[in-house]
Amino acid sequence: MQLRGFAVVYVSMKLRWAVACLGLIAGSAAGQIQVELKFPRLQYIAYEPVVANITITNLAGRDVDLRDNGSQAWFGFEVTGSEGQPIPQISKVSTEALSVGAGQRVTRKVNLTPMYGVHDFGTYRVRAHIYFGDLNKFFYSQTKVFEVTDARPIWQKTVGVPEDGGAGGNARTYSLMTNRFPDHTSLYVRVEDKDSGIVYATYSLGQMIAFDSPQAEFDNSNQLHVLYCAAPRMWSYARVGLNGELVSRASFAETKNRPRLVHAADGVIKVAGGMMDTPVTQTARATAPKLSARPPDAPKDD
Repeated sequence: MQLRGFAVVYVSMKLRWAVACLGLIAGSAAGQIQVELKFPRLQYIAYEPVVANITITNLAGRDVDLRDNGSQAWFGFEVTGSEGQPIPQISKVSTEALSVGAGQRVTRKVNLTPMYGVHDFGTYRVRAHIYFGDLNKFFYSQTKVFEVTDARPIWQKTVGVPEDGGAGGNARTYSLMTNRFPDHTSLYVRVEDKDSGIVYATYSLGQMIAFDSPQAEFDNSNQLHVLYCAAPRMWSYARVGLNGELVSRASFAETKNRPRLVHAADGVIKVAGGMMDTPVTQTARATAPKLSARPPDAPKDD
């Protein structure tokens, strides 16, 4: 009886050891590719680019190639709305193959706004996944949450589209809005065609002092010029095109005269008063894709 009892204990210990080893092996396999998902902040304005930062860490002990397998893309997201409903993907991101060396970490940025219908107000939950074809296995990030709300409108005007303006449609509606964050207030601009329902762009022009209203003027090509107080005795200037592109911007320091926008005789808008602190720069900012536009290019490495 004692020998039989010893045999039972011995077998039981071996089973536990085997299970523990299997657990270690499974844990090792599950951790071969680590996926991290982060958002720069928790709150976004409707139609503003919601940029997800994705970090992929190769823990496989060898170089790995991430590539599509037939119709299965190697990279994607799972997005759900406030009530747990799945948010369908409305356009695909280009998923070119990616090679990650052993032990390497790659960070990429992906704009979710043109890919998913995340412009309605509410809370969204997002989980990123990587498909590793060599193991026929998915690796998932933790679920992250962000909220979509709308800013407070402070100014809006609709203008026509000049025939030589290089833009489609007959009219554009420009809106200026403010949103109060815990430590600052941001000034937003939105450009849309209300007749077709297309929102060309929504983005922050920068931090502003809330008690000072911005000045907005149109030039002879119906581009919007905005001058606003960004800090005590500091003013920011921005010019926004018909398709929402940020054409140029500059900073001015207040001197004896407060900076202001003035119309020149030829219809050009100029900043009078103050002293230029940062020269006017032509901005190569890409217009945020409208919902019907083609998807953005593959996310770029940091």
